[in-house]
Amino acid sequence: MIVRSLFVFIALASAVLCVCAQEAPKKPNQPSSRVVTASQVNGVYRYYKNEFRILALGNNKLKVQFDGVYMTASGTHNLGTASGEASIEGNVAKFKPSDTDHCEITLIFSNKLRVTQEGSDADCGFGHNVIADGTYRKIRGGKPKFESGP
Repeated sequence: MIVRSLFVFIALASAVLCVCAQEAPKKPNQPSSRVVTASQVNGVYRYYKNEFRILALGNNKLKVQFDGVYMTASGTHNLGTASGEASIEGNVAKFKPSDTDHCEITLIFSNKLRVTQEGSDADCGFGHNVIADGTYRKIRGGKPKFESGP
């Protein structure tokens, strides 16, 4: 009886493992191939004091502006800005700030904007410790007002 119960347990465990291996769940940070509309993309996004302004241009292109701030312990701040065009495929946009060689910023649109930066603050032309990484919330929809540089 014990051998039979053990055999049934092993058979069930094996079946469960096979099903789990075939249906590996999608990682939560994995981008989907879902297409986003201009109204879903357009707007101003904020994460702490960092902001992205994004406008869909058509033909899988976005106009992007980033304004980043790093507050130091003494209360002063370091700044970083970037602007240019991004290419979007599905809900994932890739943005290389102009005048940079080793910086790429990935924007993933879902119910929020998830941003990852490849390259250091210096690689991206930002001030010390300014990074674009974060989960941004949309604070304003529609066509954003783009700010001109200093």
